[in-house]
Amino acid sequence: MNTENTEVTEQQIAELVRRFYENAAADDRLKAIFDGAIHDWDDHHRVVENFWSRTLLNTDRYQGSPYPIHTRLPLQIEHFDIWLAHFRQTAREVLPAEAAERAIARAEHMAESFKVGMFFDYNPARTSSCANPGD
Repeated sequence: MNTENTEVTEQQIAELVRRFYENAAADDRLKAIFDGAIHDWDDHHRVVENFWSRTLLNTDRYQGSPYPIHTRLPLQIEHFDIWLAHFRQTAREVLPAEAAERAIARAEHMAESFKVGMFFDYNPARTSSCANPGD
Protein backbone atom coordinates (compact mmCIF):
# COMPACT_ATOMS: atom_id res chain seq x y z
CA MET A 1 0.00 0.00 0.00
CA ASN A 2 1.24 3.49 -0.77
CA THR A 3 1.29 5.26 2.59
CA GLU A 4 3.58 8.21 1.82
CA ASN A 5 1.19 10.11 -0.43
CA THR A 6 -2.40 10.64 0.72
CA GLU A 7 -3.62 11.92 -2.67
CA VAL A 8 -4.77 9.36 -5.20
CA THR A 9 -3.53 9.74 -8.77
CA GLU A 10 -4.94 8.73 -12.15
CA GLN A 11 -2.02 6.30 -12.45
CA GLN A 12 -3.04 4.61 -9.18
CA ILE A 13 -6.64 4.40 -10.37
CA ALA A 14 -5.49 2.75 -13.60
CA GLU A 15 -3.37 0.30 -11.58
CA LEU A 16 -6.32 -0.44 -9.28
CA VAL A 17 -8.59 -1.24 -12.21
CA ARG A 18 -6.09 -3.37 -14.11
CA ARG A 19 -4.88 -5.32 -11.09
CA PHE A 20 -8.41 -5.83 -9.75
CA TYR A 21 -9.67 -7.26 -13.05
CA GLU A 22 -6.58 -9.40 -13.44
CA ASN A 23 -7.33 -11.02 -10.08
CA ALA A 24 -11.12 -11.14 -10.31
CA ALA A 25 -11.21 -12.49 -13.87
CA ALA A 26 -8.84 -15.29 -12.84
CA ASP A 27 -11.23 -16.36 -10.06
CA ASP A 28 -13.07 -19.48 -11.24
CA ARG A 29 -16.26 -18.23 -9.54
CA LEU A 30 -16.30 -15.03 -11.65
CA LYS A 31 -14.38 -15.96 -14.81
CA ALA A 32 -17.38 -17.04 -16.89
CA ILE A 33 -19.20 -13.79 -16.16
CA PHE A 34 -16.25 -11.70 -17.32
CA ASP A 35 -15.62 -13.93 -20.34
CA GLY A 36 -19.23 -13.56 -21.44
CA ALA A 37 -19.53 -9.84 -20.83
CA ILE A 38 -16.21 -8.20 -21.66
CA HIS A 39 -15.03 -8.41 -25.24
CA ASP A 40 -12.62 -5.45 -25.25
CA TRP A 41 -10.63 -5.29 -22.01
CA ASP A 42 -8.90 -2.01 -22.90
CA ASP A 43 -12.25 -0.31 -23.45
CA HIS A 44 -13.67 -1.82 -20.27
CA HIS A 45 -10.66 -0.69 -18.23
CA ARG A 46 -11.03 2.81 -19.64
CA VAL A 47 -14.71 3.01 -18.68
CA VAL A 48 -14.06 1.72 -15.16
CA GLU A 49 -11.05 4.02 -14.74
CA ASN A 50 -13.32 6.91 -15.71
CA PHE A 51 -15.86 5.81 -13.10
CA TRP A 52 -13.24 5.71 -10.33
CA SER A 53 -11.72 8.99 -11.51
CA ARG A 54 -15.13 10.60 -11.06
CA THR A 55 -15.63 8.91 -7.71
CA LEU A 56 -12.21 9.57 -6.19
CA LEU A 57 -11.07 12.74 -7.98
CA ASN A 58 -14.41 14.40 -8.82
CA THR A 59 -13.65 14.49 -12.54
CA ASP A 60 -16.41 14.49 -15.13
CA ARG A 61 -14.96 11.64 -17.17
CA TYR A 62 -17.77 9.18 -16.40
CA GLN A 63 -21.40 9.83 -17.19
CA GLY A 64 -24.26 7.46 -16.61
CA SER A 65 -24.91 4.60 -14.25
CA PRO A 66 -23.25 1.19 -13.97
CA TYR A 67 -26.43 -0.43 -12.62
CA PRO A 68 -28.34 -1.13 -15.87
CA ILE A 69 -25.37 -2.91 -17.44
CA HIS A 70 -24.96 -5.18 -14.43
CA THR A 71 -28.64 -6.16 -14.39
CA ARG A 72 -28.12 -7.92 -17.73
CA LEU A 73 -25.34 -10.14 -16.38
CA PRO A 74 -25.90 -13.68 -15.04
CA LEU A 75 -25.00 -12.62 -11.51
CA GLN A 76 -25.83 -14.51 -8.36
CA ILE A 77 -25.94 -12.73 -5.03
CA GLU A 78 -22.76 -14.45 -3.82
CA HIS A 79 -20.78 -12.98 -6.73
CA PHE A 80 -20.93 -9.57 -5.07
CA ASP A 81 -19.07 -10.76 -1.96
CA ILE A 82 -16.41 -12.41 -4.11
CA TRP A 83 -16.06 -9.25 -6.20
CA LEU A 84 -15.81 -7.11 -3.06
CA ALA A 85 -13.13 -9.33 -1.51
CA HIS A 86 -10.96 -8.88 -4.62
CA PHE A 87 -11.70 -5.16 -4.73
CA ARG A 88 -10.92 -4.54 -1.05
CA GLN A 89 -7.61 -6.35 -1.28
CA THR A 90 -6.56 -4.57 -4.47
CA ALA A 91 -7.64 -1.13 -3.28
CA ARG A 92 -5.63 -1.53 -0.07
CA GLU A 93 -2.58 -2.68 -2.04
CA VAL A 94 -2.66 0.07 -4.66
CA LEU A 95 -4.25 3.21 -3.23
CA PRO A 96 -3.27 5.48 -0.36
CA ALA A 97 -5.11 4.37 2.79
CA GLU A 98 -7.74 7.13 2.83
CA ALA A 99 -8.52 6.75 -0.88
CA ALA A 100 -8.68 2.97 -0.53
CA GLU A 101 -11.26 3.24 2.24
CA ARG A 102 -13.34 5.74 0.22
CA ALA A 103 -13.24 3.44 -2.82
CA ILE A 104 -14.14 0.41 -0.70
CA ALA A 105 -17.05 2.26 0.92
CA ARG A 106 -18.35 3.24 -2.52
CA ALA A 107 -17.97 -0.32 -3.84
CA GLU A 108 -19.76 -1.74 -0.80
CA HIS A 109 -22.59 0.76 -1.19
CA MET A 110 -22.93 -0.09 -4.87
CA ALA A 111 -22.95 -3.83 -4.15
CA GLU A 112 -25.72 -3.42 -1.57
CA SER A 113 -27.73 -1.22 -3.92
CA PHE A 114 -27.32 -3.68 -6.79
CA LYS A 115 -28.37 -6.60 -4.57
CA VAL A 116 -31.49 -4.76 -3.41
CA GLY A 117 -32.41 -3.92 -6.99
CA MET A 118 -31.51 -7.24 -8.60
CA PHE A 119 -32.60 -9.80 -6.01
CA PHE A 120 -36.14 -9.17 -4.91
CA ASP A 121 -35.90 -11.48 -1.90
CA TYR A 122 -32.69 -9.82 -0.66
CA ASN A 123 -33.05 -8.20 2.74
CA PRO A 124 -29.97 -6.25 3.85
CA ALA A 125 -31.15 -6.18 7.48
CA ARG A 126 -31.46 -9.97 7.53
CA THR A 127 -28.05 -10.41 5.89
CA SER A 128 -26.22 -8.02 8.20
CA SER A 129 -27.75 -9.56 11.32
CA CYS A 130 -26.71 -13.03 10.13
CA ALA A 131 -23.17 -11.86 9.44
CA ASN A 132 -22.50 -11.46 13.16
CA PRO A 133 -24.41 -14.25 14.88
CA GLY A 134 -23.04 -13.28 18.29
CA ASP A 135 -24.53 -9.78 18.19
